[in-house]
Amino acid sequence: MTFAFYDLETTGLSPAFDQPLQFAAILTDDEFREIERVNLRCRIAPHIIPSPWALTVTGVCPAQLLDPDLPTLFEFTQSIGTLINRWSPTIWTGFNSIRFDEEMLRQAFYQNLQPDIFATQFNGNTRFDVLTALYAVWHSQPDLFRWPVDENGRVQFKLDRVAPLNGFAGHNAHDALGDVEATIHIAGQIAQRAPALWAELLSNREKAHVKTRLEAFQPMALIERFGGSPPRATIGCFCCYSESNPNQAAFFDLDSADPADLIAADDAALFAAVDAVPKIIRSVSINKLPALLCVGAPSAAQVQRAQVIAKAPEFRARVARALSARFPEDAVTSAPPVEKQIFGGFYSHADRALLAEFQGVDWRRRQEIISMLSDARLRQLGRRLLAFHSPELLSSEERAQYTAWLRDRWSAPVAPETEWMTTRGAQNELDELQLEEALDQAMIREVEAYLRQFDLPAG
Repeated sequence: MTFAFYDLETTGLSPAFDQPLQFAAILTDDEFREIERVNLRCRIAPHIIPSPWALTVTGVCPAQLLDPDLPTLFEFTQSIGTLINRWSPTIWTGFNSIRFDEEMLRQAFYQNLQPDIFATQFNGNTRFDVLTALYAVWHSQPDLFRWPVDENGRVQFKLDRVAPLNGFAGHNAHDALGDVEATIHIAGQIAQRAPALWAELLSNREKAHVKTRLEAFQPMALIERFGGSPPRATIGCFCCYSESNPNQAAFFDLDSADPADLIAADDAALFAAVDAVPKIIRSVSINKLPALLCVGAPSAAQVQRAQVIAKAPEFRARVARALSARFPEDAVTSAPPVEKQIFGGFYSHADRALLAEFQGVDWRRRQEIISMLSDARLRQLGRRLLAFHSPELLSSEERAQYTAWLRDRWSAPVAPETEWMTTRGAQNELDELQLEEALDQAMIREVEAYLRQFDLPAG
């Protein structure tokens, strides 16, 4: 068994509308001894305005964004895909990677026409998140670690604070490779100090294993963290899977309500239980490493309530419908941006074959392949790539459309429906940064000069 620890530095926080700029990874054995490491960087894509905050925090200078010696984002994703295939099978592991890095990497693959956007989940690969494990340690065995706190006394789980406090020296924070090294250290500490807990959490990376545990209808602890509050455990029992998404399981809080009462209640009460705050019935993503732990000594009431659920198949079917109804189909008629259509269906075998060919040919042949794709999403993304990499192949009308698209994207108003960085949004961030005296003002001026190419409005 090997681990592929990895981390990304990015232009911002949106997987759909930002991009990675750095990918660092270290392959280790099951005792965290290094086998190989990589550290890849790339240029910024032409349509993306980076977050000034992100550049300042990560220290990525504008010169890197345009460095002609670095690969394009398309070439960068190709290199990562090749690496994933070469290191497979392994456990792709990060710090908050399930919630962020995985989503960012998947979008980069999707938007750059890589054949397998789920590469870290297939071909024997699985995923693990050390931050999830750290939450479980804090809740289950808090004395094993020293925990940083903020000025209000609230525990902090930031890697750049937890790692140094627990024996990791020389952490180069906000550099992908430095964060990978710190993550390996924390993983090793958990595995050494809490081996049984580590093994139990590690087993949850397999969806089939999670399903087996849930379908035993035994009380289990689900460790979760919401916002800035400390992680908390819900002692609950599996109910069912959502009718609309088999990867979503319903988990009944055995301490907050008696299932017998809901079995006798009408559908309105059942829907309220699913939507309640705090929830009586919550949704668990079984394919995203849930922190499900055995309960050593459940109370008699918890055991009895779990058995009530196990013996009530009609009730469980009603819960499945209620869980599905929480996320109804969007009634909006206009299609979302292509970036938000990533889960709009699997690619056909024919399209996957064309995408595989797409990787090794010139842009003239790629232009032909784009026109042959049956998936409208891929054709749209492909035309975008063609404009980025080989604009001379475009007609004059297509070049005009591309230029207008860039202008409209950059100048879009700051509004909830504008999820990408715009010129106005960038200027707003620059205004904030210039008030932060502790930050590197020379770096901020360099970022501001770079962003002028997008015709920023006056601050």
